[in-house]
Amino acid sequence: MAEHEAQVHGQCDPRFAAVRTAFEANFRERGELGAAVAVTVDGRTVVDLWGGWADAARTRPWEHDTPVNLWSTTKGPTALCAHILADRGLLDLDAPVATYWPEFAAAGKEQILVRHLLSHRAGLSGLREPHTFQQLCDWELTTQRLAAMEPWWAPGTRSGYHAFTYGFLVGEVVRRVSGLLPGAFLEREVTGPLGIDFSIGLPEKDSGRVAELVQPPVERTSEQAAIFSQLAPAALAALTNPVLGAAQANSPEWQAAEIPAANGHGTAHAVAALYGIFAGRGSYDGHRVLSPEAAERVREGQGSCRDLVLGAGFENETEVALGLWLSGPNGSYGPNPRAFGHDGFGGSCGLADPEAGVSLGYAMNRMGPHIADDPRKMALIDALYRAL
Repeated sequence: MAEHEAQVHGQCDPRFAAVRTAFEANFRERGELGAAVAVTVDGRTVVDLWGGWADAARTRPWEHDTPVNLWSTTKGPTALCAHILADRGLLDLDAPVATYWPEFAAAGKEQILVRHLLSHRAGLSGLREPHTFQQLCDWELTTQRLAAMEPWWAPGTRSGYHAFTYGFLVGEVVRRVSGLLPGAFLEREVTGPLGIDFSIGLPEKDSGRVAELVQPPVERTSEQAAIFSQLAPAALAALTNPVLGAAQANSPEWQAAEIPAANGHGTAHAVAALYGIFAGRGSYDGHRVLSPEAAERVREGQGSCRDLVLGAGFENETEVALGLWLSGPNGSYGPNPRAFGHDGFGGSCGLADPEAGVSLGYAMNRMGPHIADDPRKMALIDALYRAL
C-alpha cells in the first residue's frame, strides 16, 4: 500500500470532522507512516483515530492498541506523580530538594527548590561528564551524578530544557517520598485504576505490539551546523550527552529502563486520558486524581524567557509551568495562552485546555526533525480549535 493510501480507522464525532481531515492529510502531505490521534471534550472521547503502519517495512498495520515510545510527552505523566504527592501534603514544592534527597545539596545546590526541578530551572539540563546510553539506563548512577554536579547556571533564574535529566530529578524526589519509581507510582495511582494503556518503560509482554520508531537521516546544512556549533555547553549537555534517537528507543535496553523524561510508551488514547486529568481540573472518567487547586497549580507559570536550551527554536519567549509548557504567544497548544501540554521529540503531543474542557493525544512513529511544534501536530490542533 502506498503512503498516500494509508487506511484511517476509528471513530470521529461529526462535529470534529476537520480533525479527521487533518489526520488524513498528515499521511498524504506530511509524510506520516503510522499514527493515532484522540480528543476528549469534558471527559468524553470525540475523536479516536488511527492508521498507517507500525513498522518501517509496512508489514504491521497500526492498530487501536498500538503503543509507541512518546519521548518527552512522558514528562506530563511524570509531573503528575509529583503533583499527586504535593496534593496529599507529602511533598512541598517550595521546599529545597535536599529536604527529600540529602545528597542533592552537594556543589552549591542546597537552595534549589522542588519547583525548580518541575520548571526546568534547576540549572541541571545535562550532565557535565560524558554519559553513555548504557549509563543513562542506570538509575542509580545517573541520579548519583546529578546529585554531585554543579549547576550550569544560577538555579531559579532561567529555564533551560532538561531533556533527559528532568525525569531523573523529579523521579528521584518521587522515589524518596513514595518509595516507588515514577513508573510504579503512576501505575498504582493512575493508569492501573483508570485502565490507561501507558507505562514508563515497556513491559516485556507488550514488546510484540509496540510501534517501531523511524528516524529519517537528516542532512545538516552549513547554516544549521553553524547554529549547532554555537550552542552553549548547557544546551549541548542537554541535547547530546548522550545522543539518542530511534535506534536507541527501539532497543530492549531502552524499553527495560526507567527514563521518566522520555521513555513513556502508550497509545494516543492513553495520552488524551492522562492529559485529560489536567483538562478536567483533576478528574477524569469519574475518578478524582488531583484536587481542583492542585490541578490548577500544574499550569502556574514560572516566568517567561528565551529558554537556554531551546530558545532558538521559538519566535517568542516561552514559559514553563510546573511540569508542562504553556501555550503562550506561540500557540503551541492552541489559541488559549493558558492551555498547556508537552511535545515529544519527533512529533508526539499531549494537550490540556481546562477552559475548553479539551484534551488531545497524538502519537506517531515517523519522527520529524522538530523537538516541538511538529507541523502534523499543529495541523491537528488547528483543526480541533476550528471545530470547537
